[in-house]
Amino acid sequence: MLSHGNGLAIDGYFSFWRLLLDRYDLVLYDFRNHGQNPPHHPAHHHWRNFIQDDERIWRAIRDRWGAKPAAGVFHSLSAVAAVMHTLEKGARWDPLVLFDPPIYPREGHPLQSIQSTGEADLASRARRRTERYKSPDDLARSFARVPHFGRWRPEAYELMARATLRRDEAAGDWVLACPRELEAHVFESNRDATIWPRMKDLPVACKLICGDPAIENQQLPALIGHAIAQETPIAYDAIPGTSHFLQVERPQECVRAMEAFLRVCRFVD
Repeated sequence: MLSHGNGLAIDGYFSFWRLLLDRYDLVLYDFRNHGQNPPHHPAHHHWRNFIQDDERIWRAIRDRWGAKPAAGVFHSLSAVAAVMHTLEKGARWDPLVLFDPPIYPREGHPLQSIQSTGEADLASRARRRTERYKSPDDLARSFARVPHFGRWRPEAYELMARATLRRDEAAGDWVLACPRELEAHVFESNRDATIWPRMKDLPVACKLICGDPAIENQQLPALIGHAIAQETPIAYDAIPGTSHFLQVERPQECVRAMEAFLRVCRFVD
């Protein structure tokens, strides 16, 4: 089961999940107001509903295909939601593989104030995003100019652009699938300091696979993942030379790190 980060969409991660197609049954899903989903009311775009959506999806999968071993492979927004979902509802996806989750730092940790400032900056930038494009190619070129996206594989810019835009037939152009105000709201509302200390109580096996905490100007999720691994028994890997978008930067290395954990969990041979 795979999902994506805030403002993104799972089809944009094709460089990563295409490597899994010959060995697994994949269920790929976008969060509400993202990707292929139709627009939902803005007032319902919040973490409480993200948890409930995960539960609905889990139940629908079991109803459709029965009880099977199901690994949850989640990035950023979807990784945080998966932890919240598991802590509230119990074992669902088992095991959990969390790519660079921006878990809000626990009370008293020096990263908390830095994360608060960082999320506020991300929200501000989200609100300034261009909302409409003549074509996905325009957004792809824009992605390619962003320094934080400079490590993406060449094909990822177009893939993510097409995955995160919706065709507006009436206007004759393309609009962000996730409205920028909703993207900003998720950044600003990621403030639950209780998740970090409760992660040691997760009822399923869990691994963090994160960006490289040693690279210059690294984004905060990689530092958070490293800090959580120092304080908890949760399994951890960092992919050298990667940022927050490690799955579209070094997909093969990410798959290897994931499958090493799945073998430890006896999920695969």
